[in-house]
Amino acid sequence: MPLSRRDMLRGAAAGAAWLALGAESSSAAATRIQASSRMKTAMCDWNLGKTGDVAAIALAREIGLDGVEVSVNFPGPGQQLRDPAVQREYKAALKREGVSAPSLALGVLNSVPLKSEPKAAIWLSDSIDAARALGAKVILVAFFGDGDIEMEKTAEINRVVDVLKELAPRAEKAKVILGLENTLSAADNLRLLERVGSEWVQVYYDFWNSAYEGRDVPAEIRLLSKHICQVHLKNGDALLSAPGKVDFPACAQALREIDYRGWYVLETSSPSGNLVTDTRANVEYVREHFA
Repeated sequence: MPLSRRDMLRGAAAGAAWLALGAESSSAAATRIQASSRMKTAMCDWNLGKTGDVAAIALAREIGLDGVEVSVNFPGPGQQLRDPAVQREYKAALKREGVSAPSLALGVLNSVPLKSEPKAAIWLSDSIDAARALGAKVILVAFFGDGDIEMEKTAEINRVVDVLKELAPRAEKAKVILGLENTLSAADNLRLLERVGSEWVQVYYDFWNSAYEGRDVPAEIRLLSKHICQVHLKNGDALLSAPGKVDFPACAQALREIDYRGWYVLETSSPSGNLVTDTRANVEYVREHFA
């Protein structure tokens, strides 16, 4: 997802936020997304070059991915996942190709912000039903670009909290986690989650985004711990194995320490121009270092 600017909070503030959410309850553990006993990899459909296109499913199978993160794509005509016919098309493709849709992505919220646009809340609500229909367990709720949020902007944060509190019971009923991906620090994300007060609203964590902001990514992973529902992996315009901003082995160690067992979703580019070859190399890197 596109990036914004944010400075990291001081350690004392982070500690205070952690104490606020502190130890995980047994019910929170029950909401932890379990990919399976075997690591599973997926890729965003936009990085497959097929945003909101069911053809992404067959391409994922060709590459050797286990899943695709599907763009909800409201309000694209003929591609609206709230349309039962479109849902049936995706379900048939997923079954035919033996691929899963672990998550849906509401990237449209980057231009139609949840913090200010009433229809954005309706789209998120409808996405919960779409996720249940496709068997997805996570919805990526995006806060970038025009949708970027800052804790200092109280009115905007209050609106986001109100919407999430309203939709959390609906998400719980559908067994779908709303995963917040944003430019906030781990400590601020914990404060936001505390205000919402539901285990069905968690953090969708992107290593590269946080590293870009100059943050200690392994430390943030440990701080967020069980509040991470899913992760994005990318390395700018390079392969995951290339030198970059993210210390992936250190991140992998942190994920092992918090017992993360969710999906690994690639948001990677194709530096060579060969999407299949480059993505297979990235999948191999993930399986080698994050297992």
